[in-house]
Amino acid sequence: MARKKLPVEEKLPEGAVIPTFAENAITVLERRYLKKDDQGKAIEKPEDMLWRVARTIAAGERNFDAAADVQALAFDFYQMMARLDFLPNSPTLMNAGRELGQLSACFVLPVGDSMESIFEAVKNTALIHKSGGGTGFSFSRIRPKNDAVHSTSGISSGPISFMTVFDSATETIKQGGTRRGANMAILRVDHPDIMDFIKVKSDLSLLHNFNLSVGITEDFMKAVETDSDYDLINPRNGEVVRKQNALNIFRQIVKQAWLSGEPGIVFLDRMNADNPTPAVGEIESTNPCGEQPLLPYESCNLGSINLSHMVDKGKIDYGKLGETVDLAVHFLDNVVDINHYPLPEIEQNTKANRKIGLGVMGFADLLLQLGIPYSSTEAREIADEIMKFIDQRALAMSIRLGEKRGAFPNFPDSIYGRRDPGTPIRNATRTTIAPTGTISIIAGCSSGVEPLFAVAFIRRVMDDDEFFEVNPIFEKIAKENGFFSKEILKKISYNGSVQGIDEIPAKYRKIFETAHDISPLDHISIQAVFQKHTDNAVSKTINFSHNATVEEVQEAFIQAYKLGCKGVTIYRDGCREDQVLNIGKTDRKQPAAAEIPVKRDRPRTLTGRTFQMTTGCGPLYVTINVDEQGRPFELFNTIGKAGGCAASQNEAIGRLVSLAWRSGLPAEPIVKQLIGISCHKPFGFGDNKVTSCADAIAQAIRLNLEQSNGCRDESLKEDNSAFGACPECGGVVEHEGGCFVCHACGYSECA
Repeated sequence: MARKKLPVEEKLPEGAVIPTFAENAITVLERRYLKKDDQGKAIEKPEDMLWRVARTIAAGERNFDAAADVQALAFDFYQMMARLDFLPNSPTLMNAGRELGQLSACFVLPVGDSMESIFEAVKNTALIHKSGGGTGFSFSRIRPKNDAVHSTSGISSGPISFMTVFDSATETIKQGGTRRGANMAILRVDHPDIMDFIKVKSDLSLLHNFNLSVGITEDFMKAVETDSDYDLINPRNGEVVRKQNALNIFRQIVKQAWLSGEPGIVFLDRMNADNPTPAVGEIESTNPCGEQPLLPYESCNLGSINLSHMVDKGKIDYGKLGETVDLAVHFLDNVVDINHYPLPEIEQNTKANRKIGLGVMGFADLLLQLGIPYSSTEAREIADEIMKFIDQRALAMSIRLGEKRGAFPNFPDSIYGRRDPGTPIRNATRTTIAPTGTISIIAGCSSGVEPLFAVAFIRRVMDDDEFFEVNPIFEKIAKENGFFSKEILKKISYNGSVQGIDEIPAKYRKIFETAHDISPLDHISIQAVFQKHTDNAVSKTINFSHNATVEEVQEAFIQAYKLGCKGVTIYRDGCREDQVLNIGKTDRKQPAAAEIPVKRDRPRTLTGRTFQMTTGCGPLYVTINVDEQGRPFELFNTIGKAGGCAASQNEAIGRLVSLAWRSGLPAEPIVKQLIGISCHKPFGFGDNKVTSCADAIAQAIRLNLEQSNGCRDESLKEDNSAFGACPECGGVVEHEGGCFVCHACGYSECA
């Protein structure tokens, strides 16, 4: 029976599902998504937010049918989101039905080889970040450093110098009060400055607000395979500057990725081979996490289906999944029309191609419900089957919308229009696998197509209190099978894995694999399977153990290329942060409960380093001495010519830190306690923006750890994670989908 057509009501309709959220999901919603009053207090409930989004997006129906039953469609959209079967990207949840009205997460802006083009892009970046979006750029069109600039009779400073301008602009902008600025920088591998680009983040003071990826060409990969030279080309005139050995460049990319996780690589020729509108332009860049290739001045709207809700009685419910795909494609297509775009060029290009990016989250949870290990052949078969279904169903729905509303305007000259002009397709692309860092927290499921972050982990509250976050599927199975206990959770949390814990039956240890239990090649295999049935690209982190070799990383990059991935991001555990605050390591033995710390005697001779830190009280000299095993043993500090309180308080900090180290406490908890203590906010002093003497001491300890471990740490700024601790809530931070994400409050380095 046809439902009665009604105007869209602001009040949530009777019979609507009231969503149930976990505690950390409520935290995320209250901090980032719900409307707030002038005092920062939430003035809407989560269900009100979802209804606001649903009725706003459903109103787009009136663009095609003035008599459309918008109320009924809004109710369907709402129910889908309230059941947590599907959620759109964060800007849509935050901004739909509000004054800002900017609903897209992903943008790409052009950067040309002129001062006017470069600073026009800087201005546009600021507008996009203010509206809540992330930006991607190719800097490949900028002439290399020391090249001639005829208009001024000078020389070029090169693309990297201009990247720092974008980075500084991003640093000063808060995205609509809810999201940090995030950028992707891509430089083609045949640019003359490519070696400088590869190494740029060896200097920790540079480009904090950028992810970096090298744009790889097919010619380059062929040269790598044959250990031969390739051409470096000046983009100003297309002339070959010199030749370079491809394998040497490739090994440098690998080495730097091993050291820091960056740069990643994107296969530009492969992305352009799947470009649906080559007549419109060439794909040069992606969004910040790499999963969305876009043309210049183009945006894309993303959303993800919760696969953990697509299981019924131990089998995948393809009926429910198909209905969810149809409704989600309809939802995302409406977003294109409802959206308030930050630039007219972006509105024009986005509406000309109408790209949407429907993806998935909860894949690891789906496998757990099916009893299938993530690293198994069966898991790859499931991934192939389910993504093929989603991709084909999304295309079929896009064709249905095209028949009713018309194909996307660039359709006639697209690969689809030339191949089959009689089948109108509404959206130039339909599928994308995004990281889903915060929306998966809201949905209460695993992120994207990543494996489990952890089976259980410690969340600390008020400095010393701690309680355990545990995967609900594991908790259910453990309780049903009689092996659930606080002691088991503590073991898992300290161990970082269920592997090697004999109290857990072997069959469950096999199923409950975490990201660090799975080999890099198994990670890549899953990414490649999803890529096979995805229009755009797949955001995925390839995890390596801390002890992984450079050669192992190189093999992973090569396998990603051979298996058809469009890009790859790797992360070697423990290089950017030490997760000892939240997730233990298999090689860290916890002391027995009855053990009492004993202060070690000081040897006659110790070695160490002294760091000069700029503070508001003058230069602070921090000396850190280590024992024969290289462990921090004692800390001394001297504060310029200052005396009185400043000197005595710093001496007190030094004594307490030394006592803690001599009693066996590691360095990281001390950093967590001291970092960010402030008497000079908001700006701080010196290159590291030191906010107090205590903060300076913490930063010196961190620098010492980096230099001792031979790896780099992106957390030099207070607004990054302190060795695995979220800067906003102190919760767990994990590298997922090319980005750092807090599972407690939803903080994301990549927004």
